[in-house]
Amino acid sequence: MPAYSLTKTRFVEGLWQGLLVAESAGASPPHITVTVQDAPVRGVTVTATPDPGRWAVDVPVPVQAVGDGVHTFLILDGASGEKLDSFTLIAGEAAGEDMRTEMALLRAELDMLKRAFRRHCKETG
Repeated sequence: MPAYSLTKTRFVEGLWQGLLVAESAGASPPHITVTVQDAPVRGVTVTATPDPGRWAVDVPVPVQAVGDGVHTFLILDGASGEKLDSFTLIAGEAAGEDMRTEMALLRAELDMLKRAFRRHCKETG
């Protein structure tokens, strides 16, 4: 069972923010490490909130990660190496292709569901 859970609260102006919650009372905050393309992200902060066992986590997006392609950020417990969360930035031409592909897949799945639903209504009606 993980010792912590991390939930994204918002992502605005190049800053990913989340709420880190300890699963056990009285736990201290873990050492958080964030990587993108196997490189560490600098400037990550973990700040105590008024509630015990809860911390605000801020992950700044470095300018090197803003550009064409897909960039996945891994947020890890530095001591155990356990993945707490992740987020992905997609930009440029790769984003257009990925989005068009995803839309085509969603349309195909929606068409399949519509046919199945109509068939079901016809058979039971």
